[in-house]
Amino acid sequence: MAVKIRLRRMGAKKKPFYRIVVADSHMPRDGRVVEEVGTYDPLQSPSKVVLKRERISYWIEKGAQPTDTVKRLLMDQGIIDRRRRPKAMMEKGEEIESVGA
Repeated sequence: MAVKIRLRRMGAKKKPFYRIVVADSHMPRDGRVVEEVGTYDPLQSPSKVVLKRERISYWIEKGAQPTDTVKRLLMDQGIIDRRRRPKAMMEKGEEIESVGA
């Protein structure tokens, strides 16, 4: 089972509110979730983000992959380190550090 940390849209038409959830990647966006780990309200100024840091760290340790938007929110809150770059962003010819070898 591939697990993702992603946004689940709530709120009325033209008034989005999101729950940050842990869900199976094969489920629909607003489908069944494993756990709710936070909320995101983009309409407030500045945007309001409420996170359950311990649970998010737990799921990331277990292999859950955040979506791009959730990853940005987690970086802004200091849960994910900004310095770590995904492989896709690495330039050609740059070596990837191997772990454990």
